[in-house]
This record gives sequence, structure tokens and C-alpha cells, in this order.
Amino acid sequence: MDFKGLTAYLRYNHVGYACRAPKHFFVAINEGEPLEIAAGNHALAEGYFTFSAEDIDVVSGPKFQIVSEAGEVALEGNLAYRGPCEYSGEVLLVGDFSALTAPGRYKICCGTESHFFEISDRWLLSQLDANIKSFYFQRSGVELKPDTAGKWARPLAHLDCQIGFHPSMNREGTWNAHGGWYDAGDYGKYIVNGGVSVATLMLALELGSAKVAPSLSALRDEIRFELEFFLRMQDNDGGVFFKVSPEHWDTFVTPTVSDHNQKRVVLGKSTTSTLNFAAALAQAHRVFAKTDPDFAKACLSAAVKAYRWAEENFDVGFPPYTEGSGPYGDARYSDEFFWARAMLFREMGDMPLEDCIQVHDQLYQDMADMPARPDINWHDTENLAYIALALQDSDLELRDRAREALEHEADKIVALATEDAYGVALRYFPWGSNGVLANYALTLLVVKSWKDKPEYLNAAFAQVDFIYGRNPVNVSFVTGSAWSSPMFPHHRLSGADGIVDPIPGLVVGGINADRQDKHREPHYPSTLPGFGYTDEQVSFASNEVAINWSAPLTTVLALLCV
Repeated sequence: MDFKGLTAYLRYNHVGYACRAPKHFFVAINEGEPLEIAAGNHALAEGYFTFSAEDIDVVSGPKFQIVSEAGEVALEGNLAYRGPCEYSGEVLLVGDFSALTAPGRYKICCGTESHFFEISDRWLLSQLDANIKSFYFQRSGVELKPDTAGKWARPLAHLDCQIGFHPSMNREGTWNAHGGWYDAGDYGKYIVNGGVSVATLMLALELGSAKVAPSLSALRDEIRFELEFFLRMQDNDGGVFFKVSPEHWDTFVTPTVSDHNQKRVVLGKSTTSTLNFAAALAQAHRVFAKTDPDFAKACLSAAVKAYRWAEENFDVGFPPYTEGSGPYGDARYSDEFFWARAMLFREMGDMPLEDCIQVHDQLYQDMADMPARPDINWHDTENLAYIALALQDSDLELRDRAREALEHEADKIVALATEDAYGVALRYFPWGSNGVLANYALTLLVVKSWKDKPEYLNAAFAQVDFIYGRNPVNVSFVTGSAWSSPMFPHHRLSGADGIVDPIPGLVVGGINADRQDKHREPHYPSTLPGFGYTDEQVSFASNEVAINWSAPLTTVLALLCV
């Protein structure tokens, strides 16, 4: 390739690289259509450069240097050919500075200069703490005081302790649905998404290192807050209500204004919400058994009660009323049954759960019917069952089968990431692609807990590098994490509080090839799939936040902090 005169762009992790991690940056040469540098795409304006003769070694190709904050050259080398990227229309060159392990702040010099980034393990811990704190900012029904929330403090709103039922339920009276996290950019609170999120976060408590104990203590407090809301959502018969929703979609107003404008209601019950609850509460029994045994017992009792309700009500659909909140529709219940059974078996073993033998035997059939996946999401929960079985030792045959299935998925993730120009295991970017990538990293790190292959760790870091800036749109997709972070997320709390900076630690959905919000006329930089992101509040398809995208990244950061 004749590099001279080509326009290129730097792509790197804008926050940092762990000392032991592979350290690569990319130079992207855009051979596709011109990029639109407009509102919402400010980060694309950074890092443009044109190769000149001085940048190119006639034998080895383009040169690069890694320069310390003191201005000293810490490492220098030559770019290597990486390959074409089909989804972005780019050709990538790669610079490898993995040999540099000394902690410090550095920049890349290669035709232009990058912003400074860290080489340290400290940045992982800093981002972990920010992500954990983001769940605190998502709390509903409590006052956030300045001493803990800083400039994002807000008054008590959405108490939800005495709200009515949706008219479709034909039910009189009120219900106490206080607490819990707002699910995403709206003011709804959902069991199915909340359960998958809190279950993912509890994996950090189960597998995280003692070196991050203070962070995990803060995470435990947030998980407890969500689980207490879950317990309030269980009806007297054991079934679990589906969600709490405003009667109509809120505009970008504060919770206080939302409270003044309209009522909030309870909807449900459903088979999926009840099984999701049963599985998450069974897992809570394990993670709280030592710190709060009474709460742990209450969680397990509620889980058993919910599972029995689901057995008797095995096909109750989700409430199809979406004015005011998302539907979270799911017509497949087998994966939630599998997840709940696996968690209950792990916690109870041979204890006298009604029909316990059938629960145990059914797990073998569940595994035969539902192969493991590379990721977890709210409508496909079977991997949480596989993880539960892989982490138990009551039945070694079940454990080994579960581990083998997850190892197979981890190896597929590594293979896909190795083949991709940007090093990620996606070929098509769906809604919430950052959540998918974080879940891929989570699968790799869970498997690494019993099979310590370096390829798993390296591929996990590659997914994280993409999320934090080494991507076609040059954005670190976590609010407050870097100079390129989203400033205008589709998030009512951030959009209505009158504060310039959005709430930090929130993961936005990221690149979305489908762009379901085109009717709102966001300014995507290109029609190519890999450029389906814009930092605009209107872009709900690429710039909304959600707890089920933040949860896997939070757990991944906890598992990388060693």
C-alpha cells in the first residue's frame, strides 16, 4: 500500500490500558463514503491526519511513537497491516505497544497526536467505581443528597408506595412498589430487565477479587436496594408483577415534574417476570448468606414461592400495554424455567423443595434443549443457568457439562474476535451492541475462572477497548469516562436536570446498524453499519442508556481488577 497522502484516523482506548493487557491502537484509512462531521459526531473531528514522507520508513512502513507525559519517547515502532473492516469500509493498520508496562500517562504520535491515556490498573478500578455509582443515580423513590450525589443531587420523587393497578388487571386497591432502579432512559421499573441486570452484577460479588472489596461493598448495597424492590413486587400468591410504569411516556422532565404530571401504575403478573424473580432471588441467597443470613433466607423463600406459582401458571404472557414504558415481550419461557431451576438446585441441593427430584432431572433435558450462548440478554437467559451449574459442585456431571458448553462459546468468541479488524466478536451491530460486547467479555472471564487461557483475557480486553474508544466512531461509550464520552445520552435524568455533564458511569447502547430512530432525524455520520452512532439525545436507538448494558461491563471491570 502506498501510504503517502492517505487520510487516516487514530483509534485507541481513550481511557487506558491495563499494565498486563495487550496494547494496540489502530490507524483507520477510510476508503468508503465521506463521514458527516455534524452535531453529535464531535469525536470524529479528532485525530485526522495525512501520512507524509517523514512518517513512513521506506522498508517497514509508517512509524509511530508512544510518548510519556514528560515528553520522553517510551516506545517506538512501525505500523503493521491489520486488514479491511467490512462494516466500516476502512482499512486498518495496527500499532503494538504491549511491551510498554510502566504505569503512567502517554500519548500516541503517528502523523498526529492522541489525547493522553493511562497505562495502569487504576483506571479499571476508577471506571468500576463510576459504573457502580451509576446504579445509585438510577435509584427511584429516594432523595439523592449532595454529599453522595454531588451536583446530580435531586429531591424525593416517584415514591411508588401506594400506587394503583393498570385498568387491564381489573384489580382494586393500591400496592407498595417503592424503590428499585429506573431501567433505562425512561422512568419505568421492570422485573425482567432488572432481574437479568442484578443477576449479572451478583456474579461480580461471587467471582470478584478481594482486591476490590470496597468497590464490591458499594455494589452489594446497590444490589440490595434493587432486590428489596423485587420483594415488594411479589404478590401474595407468589406471582410477581411485571413492571411499574407511568401512565404515559414522560417527556424529558425530572422525576419531580413527572410525579406532578401523571400517575404511576403496577402491571403484570407474568410467567417470565415470576421466573426471573425466582432465579435472581435464589442467587441472592448465595451472595448474602454470610453478610445477612436473614435476608438471604427471605430471598430463597420468596424464590421458591415464585417458582411454584410459575409451575402452576406456566404460560402467562407479558402485559401488552406499552404507553409509558417498554414492552419487554417474550413468548419463550423455557429459558427462564431453566435459569430458575438451575439457581434453585444450586442453592438447595437435596433440601426438601417440592418436586426437587424433578427439578434436578429436568436440568439435563434443559441443557439438551437449549445450547449455551455467547451472551446473556433479558429475553435469552439460559447462560445464567449454565453459569449457575458451572459454579456448583453438588452434581459434578452437570457442572462439567455446563463448563464444556460455556468453554465452547468462549472459544467461538475468541475466534470471531481474532478474525475481526477491530478485534470484536460482532459482525452485525444490533440495538445495545455495547451490552452485547460486554456480555461477550463476561462469558470469557467467567470461563477463565476455571480455565485460565490467556486468549480469554486478551479477547475480553479487546471488547473493553472497543467500548472505551477503539471503534470506528472514536467514542468512549461510557459517560464521563473520557474526552469523547457522550454528552447528550437519551436519558431523562441527565436531559432534564439542567446540568451540562450527564450522570457519569452510564453505558450507552452504541453502534446500531438498524437505526430505528431515523424518523427523528439524528445525524449519523455515514450509512455504513459501523457508523450507526450519534451523540444526540434524540437518538434512542444508539444513545440510550440501560442497566442491562451497564451491568455486564461493571462485572467485567470487577473481574479485570486483579
